[in-house]
Amino acid sequence: MNPAQIEQVRRFNRTVTERVGALHDRYLGRERPIGAARLLWETGDQGRDVRQLRERLGLDSGYVSRLLRSLESDGLVTVERHQRDKRVRTVRLTEAGRAERAALDGRSDELAGSLLDPLNPRQRARLVDAMAEVERLLTAATVTMEAVDPDHPDAEHCLRSYFTELQERFDSGFDPALSLLPDAGELRPPRGLFVVARLHGEPVGCAGLKLPSGAPAEIKRMWVAPGARRLGLGRRFLAELETRAAGHGARVLRLDTNKTLDAAIALYHSAGFQEVSAFNDEPYAHHWFEKQIAPPAQS
Repeated sequence: MNPAQIEQVRRFNRTVTERVGALHDRYLGRERPIGAARLLWETGDQGRDVRQLRERLGLDSGYVSRLLRSLESDGLVTVERHQRDKRVRTVRLTEAGRAERAALDGRSDELAGSLLDPLNPRQRARLVDAMAEVERLLTAATVTMEAVDPDHPDAEHCLRSYFTELQERFDSGFDPALSLLPDAGELRPPRGLFVVARLHGEPVGCAGLKLPSGAPAEIKRMWVAPGARRLGLGRRFLAELETRAAGHGARVLRLDTNKTLDAAIALYHSAGFQEVSAFNDEPYAHHWFEKQIAPPAQS
């Protein structure tokens, strides 16, 4: 890791936390710190499960519980246990909580205005554009990837969403029964694997890898949710699966795709895949790709 880059990140963190008032116990001049304010914002009008709040904010359960007890004692939220599953707790704003959140929204607008006001129009545009880029990159760094069983609920959610999108995008529609779908066993070790990407604990993408003995490895069913695109997850999936395939001894990595998926085709070209003759009878494929992959570096 570049020491100069580390130092720049640290300076950025210090500047931001100071400028937005995150160091104060009374955030935005209210009666509570920033952690409690964020809980009010993230709870929203519909309420939210405590687990979802922890995942969204990246906070440990003990700290969240202390913040919720404080907000509950102030009459700003209620915490209810699910009737059928007592482990599930749902947070909801009270009328006072909604009023407090509205006051925080107003103060937040004022703070944002105070950041922009001293700057000229060109500087404001540069700052806002830079903030958007930082937000995108930090969000990308928040995404986790994990190999799961193909029958895992998150895997099934991604595949259902993937098939629905293909049905909408393909000229002929998409019927999974007609496609050369790998069965679940082909995407379980040692014959393969299935990776799910999560953002704040929610599944936002997937990719499978077939590892047939004595044959090239093959990427199947790579998909990224529309709301998580432009985070570089497609390229990250390719790199992850290439590393795993190389670790299993594969020296060739294959995939096929439909002509409608222009962005995917461009990604494969830019990632070093070369178009080749058809190597399967996939009825929805128009393009076939291969890439020579190197063995893992020796440590």
